[in-house]
Amino acid sequence: MSFISKWAGLLGLLAVLVIGDQIRINRPGHKYRLTVEVTTPDGIRTGSGILAVVPDRNYNRGGRTTMRGEAVFVDLGQDLRQGKNLVALLAHRQGGKLDLDDINYVALRAYGAARGNRVSFNDISRQTGIVPVQGELIPVLVSFADPRDPASARLVAADHAETVLGDGYAIHSLTAEVVPNGFWPIDFGGVLGEPVTRGIDAKLPWLAAPGDPAATALKAAGLPDLGAAEAREAFARK
Repeated sequence: MSFISKWAGLLGLLAVLVIGDQIRINRPGHKYRLTVEVTTPDGIRTGSGILAVVPDRNYNRGGRTTMRGEAVFVDLGQDLRQGKNLVALLAHRQGGKLDLDDINYVALRAYGAARGNRVSFNDISRQTGIVPVQGELIPVLVSFADPRDPASARLVAADHAETVLGDGYAIHSLTAEVVPNGFWPIDFGGVLGEPVTRGIDAKLPWLAAPGDPAATALKAAGLPDLGAAEAREAFARK
């Protein structure tokens, strides 16, 4: 074997090891489908999204479990400019603050509550069935009188949705369902596995605008202030 061939082989092996390690680090620990069902005068309307939870497997995340995915947008079947929509944010309200990390544990805690025992991170990907998301596990819900305008956001109470959405509207249910990780990072759909849901920018076009539109939306809904980057994480995470 020539000197050049030897080094080419070693570099190839190193590349394989580096790529393999990056897949190990960044592969989701589990994925789950968050589904929101809303009762309307015309029947139940549903929205859902696949969220991926990535536990810290490396020194470069500072020990923080991270999330990939987007807020769940529910089209309520009316003229969207008239406030007939509901958005389940990637955030929970904890006292006077917004918590952006609890969304990582919604499936974990929902399955634990449904099973009547604690479910660990190592076991969550093996859970089956659909379980309810209730009480403190329900993320912050908002509605936009005009989805093109972040300042039109209004906070929706899970138990009194009709106050904002109108008579005949109510939160029917929120559920979580663990789905297979698939062949990440080539989980493009079908047999490769369900990808993380994207497309919220098309429904809330201001998310792609410059400035702090996400912070404007949270403020309009009467939610605690966050910085521009953190505010956007309530709607979408890469």
